[in-house]
Amino acid sequence: MLRLVLPKGSLEKATVDLFADADLSVSRSSSVDYRGTIDDPRIDDVRILRPQEIPLYVADGLFDIGITGRDWIEERGSDVTSLGTLQYSKATANPIRVVLAVPADSPVASVADLAASATGTGGALRVSTEYPELTRRYLEAHGVRAEVSLSYGATEAKVPDIADCVVEITETGRALRAAGLKIVETLLVSHTELIANPASAADPDKRHAMQQLLTLLQGSLEARGKVLVKLNVAAEQLDGVIEVLPSLRSPTVSELFGGGGFAVETVVPKSEINVLIPALRDRGATDIIELALSKIVH
Repeated sequence: MLRLVLPKGSLEKATVDLFADADLSVSRSSSVDYRGTIDDPRIDDVRILRPQEIPLYVADGLFDIGITGRDWIEERGSDVTSLGTLQYSKATANPIRVVLAVPADSPVASVADLAASATGTGGALRVSTEYPELTRRYLEAHGVRAEVSLSYGATEAKVPDIADCVVEITETGRALRAAGLKIVETLLVSHTELIANPASAADPDKRHAMQQLLTLLQGSLEARGKVLVKLNVAAEQLDGVIEVLPSLRSPTVSELFGGGGFAVETVVPKSEINVLIPALRDRGATDIIELALSKIVH
């Protein structure tokens, strides 16, 4: 039913891992194969291509759905339907930022200061970036005259000899700082998104299948870093146990058969479990079980 395109490159491993977590494992003959299959009746074809190209191909109807970043959707200006945000990137669950950076010792503190640092022809600002259209629109909107050059990589190394500033992506800013640069503006906060061809998204059967896939993917992401805790507790100690539970929602409390106390279960952050379990034991909880979670669907 659906033709799916996934991102090649920096997002590839994180995306393939997410699909495996969602029980939508991508099978390929090798890790460099650009074709794949998913054993799911809703997915007919799987391709792995550069994320820069995915918005164009989805907009043109070559694929029904795809995964790419908001940065490339904005750069390409493609007419696609966003089905939802997927909270993951190359290394973390945080979004990436498209930022403008200058040398760390530059007096530039904001976009308003850029004109004074320009060294290009006729006083134009020299900018190197992998996002020329996004950058050009941003600078024009702020009244900055610029020579925007497309970068094919190592963008941060081009300041100051080749460019006055760069527009680059970052998750943490660490690589830019290591290159002797400082961030002065954020052009865009970019999440990974599941996008669709508008005509495909308007088809009721395809849209239903798309929403089902999104449910699995978002449910898998929601479960990351969380565990299910189950325990028993006597009635007189129930309030003390509930007090220390960092529940996502109100915990589920059920009376045990025969009135011997209560069973309690709730979802908690995995990062807190090493402190939580001893605290629950101190409050009188017994039969404490910690269970891994695959999906949480609200």
